[in-house]
Amino acid sequence: MAEQQIVLAGAEEAPLRDLADYRAAGGYLQLERVRAMSPQDVTEELIESNLRGRGGAFFPMGRKASFIPTPDKIAKPIYITVNADESEPGTFKDREIMLRVPHRLIEGCLIAAHAIQSKHVYIYIRGEYLAEYEVLEAARVQARDAGIFGDVEIVIHRGAGAYICGEETGLLESLEGKRGQPRSKPPFPAISGLYASPTLINNVETITTIPKVIEIGPAEYAQIGAPPDSTGTRVFCLSGNVKRPGAYELPHGITVRHLIEDVGGGVPDGRTLKAVMMGGSSFPVMTPGDLDTPLDANSLSKQGYFIGSGVVSVIDDQACIVQFALRVAQFYAHESCGKCTPCRVGTRWLVQLLRAFETGRATERDLELLLDVCDRIIGKCLCVLGDSAAMPVASCVSKFRDEFRAHLEAGGCPFGADSSLEGLFAPIDQHGHAPIATVSG
Repeated sequence: MAEQQIVLAGAEEAPLRDLADYRAAGGYLQLERVRAMSPQDVTEELIESNLRGRGGAFFPMGRKASFIPTPDKIAKPIYITVNADESEPGTFKDREIMLRVPHRLIEGCLIAAHAIQSKHVYIYIRGEYLAEYEVLEAARVQARDAGIFGDVEIVIHRGAGAYICGEETGLLESLEGKRGQPRSKPPFPAISGLYASPTLINNVETITTIPKVIEIGPAEYAQIGAPPDSTGTRVFCLSGNVKRPGAYELPHGITVRHLIEDVGGGVPDGRTLKAVMMGGSSFPVMTPGDLDTPLDANSLSKQGYFIGSGVVSVIDDQACIVQFALRVAQFYAHESCGKCTPCRVGTRWLVQLLRAFETGRATERDLELLLDVCDRIIGKCLCVLGDSAAMPVASCVSKFRDEFRAHLEAGGCPFGADSSLEGLFAPIDQHGHAPIATVSG
């Protein structure tokens, strides 16, 4: 199946960064059309398309917009915040979108602003994305100077590189100038978000899809992909041990096997596939027996997986799964904001136990202890960061128990220096330990 360009349409050969080039490709025509419509009608078109969030939660974008109260019912501003933090390991679709079609993202922001009658848009972009920021800022200035904004203001805010700021309420705290930590919910951002005002929060890919939904028409868009729930295309992030990694825009419903073998060329160097990091590092790993699962939310859910942010990272048979689980746990221990105990303490326990397995110091009983720690984290934290650490670890233990036992029998990693993950580490301190965040640290 060939790529189906919707979000990245027109940028197949070269990026559409210049305003004139984007206009030549039909850019901003849908904004003109929308401004002749009532806000409610625009929201209804988004609801009809069943465009769902591309950041991981997969919540219907139109329904989320419908939760925002109208200006006549509140005495506060209404905000839009676009999550361009993109901190999930294995995810790189939003940077492709910002680099290749920055004006489409801006047009999506302005259409969404009309739909919920907002005058204030913030794009929160991760600090490491310097090139992406410069491209997006240049497009913003071009559109503003051309008078396209009308009475809407768009501000691009650079974050400081914290994973927790990808969580919507942590993002809001950071945007307000505070330390990025999650808030208790309810109230939800649609009622009390940025500066305690109604706020619509969506991912870059979601917002960038809006102009094309309006152009194609909601009914026709809803037939693309795997209707009724997984409509449209997805910019899948294919990486890892695969011949042709990259960001590929394809309709929902293609199989994992098709993406890896046909689009990505399969596993290189004569190796075989051991596992797939599905949706991002936050979710259970997929085993080869499930490769024919369609890449849509319902099909994946039936098999115990998540579509997440569209990540498909290939792990070959040369990778030590214990090392993989340890690297994941180290990452989340490092990124934990420390606000709640199950995450702050639990992620530290995961790192300590997994390091004991890697070095052969663990015991058979530690397998059950590891699963018990995961159980004491999942569903017990203020936000999903703790779950993001525990779910992949529990999945690795459950599906690759024999490999964990092999470490015990060998007194260390049986792969030795041959593991493709050897020498690759998540953030660690000078002593080789994952730093543990504290509330005051």
